[in-house]
Amino acid sequence: MEAPIIDPLQGDFPEVIEEYLEHGIMKCIAFNRRGTLLAAGCTDGSCIIWDFETRGVAKELRDKECTAAITSVCWSKYGHRILVSASDKSLILWDVLSGEKIAHTTLQHTVLQACLHPGSSTPSICLACPFSSAPMIVDLNTGSTTALPVLTADVSNGATPLSRNKTSDTSVTYSPCNACFNKHGDLVYAGTSKGEILIIDHKNVRVCAIVLVSGGAVIKNVVFSRNGQYMLTNSNDRLIRIYKNLLPPKDGLKMLDELNESFNESDDVEKLKAIGSKCLELLHEFQDSITRVQWKAPCFSGDGEWVIGGAASRGEHKIYIWDRAGHLVKILEGPKEALMDLAWHPVHPIIISVSLTGLVYIWAKDYTENWSAFAPDFKELEENEEYVEREDEFDLVPETEKVKGLDVHEDDEVDVLTVERDSIFSDSDMSQEELCFLPAVPCLDIPEQQDKCVGSCSKLPDGNHSGSPLSVEAGQNGNASNHNSSPLEPMENSTADDTDGVRLKRKRKPSEKGLELQAEKVKKPVKPLKSSGRLSKTNKPVIDPDSSNGVYGDDGSD
Repeated sequence: MEAPIIDPLQGDFPEVIEEYLEHGIMKCIAFNRRGTLLAAGCTDGSCIIWDFETRGVAKELRDKECTAAITSVCWSKYGHRILVSASDKSLILWDVLSGEKIAHTTLQHTVLQACLHPGSSTPSICLACPFSSAPMIVDLNTGSTTALPVLTADVSNGATPLSRNKTSDTSVTYSPCNACFNKHGDLVYAGTSKGEILIIDHKNVRVCAIVLVSGGAVIKNVVFSRNGQYMLTNSNDRLIRIYKNLLPPKDGLKMLDELNESFNESDDVEKLKAIGSKCLELLHEFQDSITRVQWKAPCFSGDGEWVIGGAASRGEHKIYIWDRAGHLVKILEGPKEALMDLAWHPVHPIIISVSLTGLVYIWAKDYTENWSAFAPDFKELEENEEYVEREDEFDLVPETEKVKGLDVHEDDEVDVLTVERDSIFSDSDMSQEELCFLPAVPCLDIPEQQDKCVGSCSKLPDGNHSGSPLSVEAGQNGNASNHNSSPLEPMENSTADDTDGVRLKRKRKPSEKGLELQAEKVKKPVKPLKSSGRLSKTNKPVIDPDSSNGVYGDDGSD
């Protein structure tokens, strides 16, 4: 690596896989603002919402018209809406609480990523990044689209890109571009195939600044930190670059206009590049200098102190964690499955990763139990130490002096109604109600199946019961077949199986010894035995007086 691994005890980050979630084949994930709900897009076109506190499915959003795989999932700022993009070129806006579809729009190209406007509580404007087209602003209410300028020719000529409803004589081929809103949604940062970051005013459809990326490689990802102060890019040159945002969190567009007036370059492109140098500052570059692996789904931690990136290699589930200073902290190695998507919990040190098989793995910190922490007067020792008692250790102290030292305000009123404002969510609008949890809706059981399940459970051993109807039926059949089984030799098993039927044996005349045994059996009552279906190796032939056939069986059999 280009940097030594620092001490892992210095940071609070995930270490091991705590558990995994399974529901269909999931491909993309996204947390809501508080991290209480997790949305996952599946290959069958459904969107699953997990209650992350209980690890249970809270709601399933499914559109009958959409059966294609989901490519991206995005929450609104306050969690009331979810936007999903599918591989059938569709965008669907859902109401999370009611589970109803608000809007459905079909574009001309497959959308790789879509995100809602972060400045509105109930947004209807989104930014879509198609596969072979320029990023565009989509009005989900009307279905109208506005393509954003991503070519230098469009910037220099000042031409407005063609909208969806207009036609062009010449077709322009675009490489897949990635773009995202800034924190408040007044600007769009788009990465181009020429290694440039364009800062775009999406309302007026104009480029305000151009930031050059060294190497000129295709930019695949553009991601902002939660506070909007840092931005990272993932390029085809196998480098993750961290930038510091020099624009203010609010009124960034106003500062760009001031910078535009301060520069007097005649060339428009050079002027935009000069403005771009005042907008972003390169801090660090991350790479694996040994394996030179490509990166997938890089993102920041909730507090912006850590940066993670998944290795885009087949058969490997590796997650690299760096601090913002550029030091490699840890490499998490999961199962032998390719990694598809990553997400860091907004509050807790938890990472969510999606594998190629559709499983969602939850990475958490491996906490060590310290029972001495419950007794503050005791100290945990690594080895025996010689203890020297204090001079006043065993002196008698009156109880009144102990109470005097405590500063207890018993008469003070405790406020249990006022909710303190969390510094992590300091930009929240307290007048807007945020959707953090979904009400649990219990599923009704069919009485017939419930009675059948109760009857079958009583017949199954506790260790083999899996709760599945197929396993219950298999367990019943297994018990029925094993009821007459015997752990003896195969010859004895075949003998035991024939006890219920008629033995095809040659008739013979009973001997004198056999008649004596039969007489003793009639005189002495036979003790009842447990019907275990097992045979003993000391079984002797019993003569049936009616048929005079030698039948092998237990002495207590009828």
